[in-house]
Amino acid sequence: VQMAESGGGLVQAGESLRLSCTASGLTFDAYALAWFRQAPGKEREGVAAITSSGKTTYYSDSVEGRFTISRDNTKNTLYLQMDSLQLEDTAMYYCAADRYKRAYYRLPLEMGDYGYWGRGTQVTVSS
Repeated sequence: VQMAESGGGLVQAGESLRLSCTASGLTFDAYALAWFRQAPGKEREGVAAITSSGKTTYYSDSVEGRFTISRDNTKNTLYLQMDSLQLEDTAMYYCAADRYKRAYYRLPLEMGDYGYWGRGTQVTVSS
């Protein structure tokens, strides 16, 4: 299984970015997926999740209303649209697929529920 994030970069506060995550080697449309992030000196935290069908989503309080998770099962691709970016959004962002091929994510989002990870893409927000 391989998962690869892209789309990170350096932006100013208030701007937008769209992250993508392409996956191979798994039955993409069978898995719940999630985005996590890790800022320097902090633990990795789950920020958004989506069911295998894409019909149900979850957002952490810190990104609710600003980020949108979506997926295109025909392209084996997961997305994270990030709007109104804030300095506190600066982090390495990772996509992840459920460890047990579950269609629905569990809450709270925990790293241990995800067995497949990308290497991450850096998002830096400047003032």
